[in-house]
Amino acid sequence: MTQQQPIRFGVVGSGWRAEFFVRVARLVPDRFRCVGVVTRTAERGAQVEAGWGVPTVRTIEELVTGAVPGAGPAPDRPELIVTATPWPVTPDAVREIVDASVPVLAETPPAPDVAGLRALWADVGTTGLVQVAEHSPAMPAHQARRAVVASGAIGTPTSVQISSTHLYHAVGLARHLLGAGRGPVTVRAQTATAPLLDPVGRHGWTDATEAAPTRSILATLDLGDGRTVLYDFTDNQWYNPLRANRVVVRGSHGEIVDDTVTRWVDGRTVVTSRIERRQSGVEQNLEGFDLQHLSMDGRVLYRNPFEGARLADDDLAVAHLLADTGAWVRGDGPAPYPLADGCQDHLLGLAIEEAARTGEPVTTAAEPWADAL
Repeated sequence: MTQQQPIRFGVVGSGWRAEFFVRVARLVPDRFRCVGVVTRTAERGAQVEAGWGVPTVRTIEELVTGAVPGAGPAPDRPELIVTATPWPVTPDAVREIVDASVPVLAETPPAPDVAGLRALWADVGTTGLVQVAEHSPAMPAHQARRAVVASGAIGTPTSVQISSTHLYHAVGLARHLLGAGRGPVTVRAQTATAPLLDPVGRHGWTDATEAAPTRSILATLDLGDGRTVLYDFTDNQWYNPLRANRVVVRGSHGEIVDDTVTRWVDGRTVVTSRIERRQSGVEQNLEGFDLQHLSMDGRVLYRNPFEGARLADDDLAVAHLLADTGAWVRGDGPAPYPLADGCQDHLLGLAIEEAARTGEPVTTAAEPWADAL
């Protein structure tokens, strides 16, 4: 069997999130190849070329046509393009790429506000060329939880409690775990401010020693059909080690609490199991630090297809997004995260913020993307 060629992709943008995609290509070169990055200035382009080891151009047109120095001949043009740009810039970048008939993987969110989401959908929604880089459901632990739900172990999933990531990421994960569609949703929310030490941020240790006022949002989402979401997020919770990650999925016959699964088996039997993480490179294991798989009661729920690259969970999620989008582009797999889902997730994230700001319930309507495939 002939080994399939690496997925060729380009990136628009050179910020923090863009580097995740380029890094994955560098670490998994047999699966991915970044053929070029669009930067606004030649100066930033030189920095990217030196630091990331990929060629750069100044325009999307150059990237689409393959006019990238050192990228090779026309057959090396990108099969798909990732937009990792500021919120206001993303819709226009997506439109330009779609106009060139190139598939897009747009970083979240695909547009900054509700009006922008509706306008973007009106322009490109029916082209079938746009996927969204919502990485949370692609993380190994969440894939394992979804496998437990899909197995029927906890019966019909009815609610998710999530205190982990924020807004559209949390909403996307909750909808994914519940198998929820894109219908009307009623959101209620409130905020609270309390002292919290913030020892770690995006750029590392802060050396802070005193607690400072920190905002939290607590929200409920009624998705209909008896399905609900409890959202609890504190500012900087992504990095702050003093706030743990918590995910609860409740069903008609049991529940998942983080890595613990409790479920009904028969008339007088309830059992509890754990989702176990098989990690190499610990103590006397000499295979190198890497995730191998997640399992429960002898059944593998998730197996790492990128073993050997030593990827963190967030990088594994990016690798899954690229692999799944590449398979979709090549006709070898389903759409990984259609624009309709990205629009719905951000719509509900915006509703959480509005409800928190006003103190009043917010009910979203069925938007034009509600019934899209």
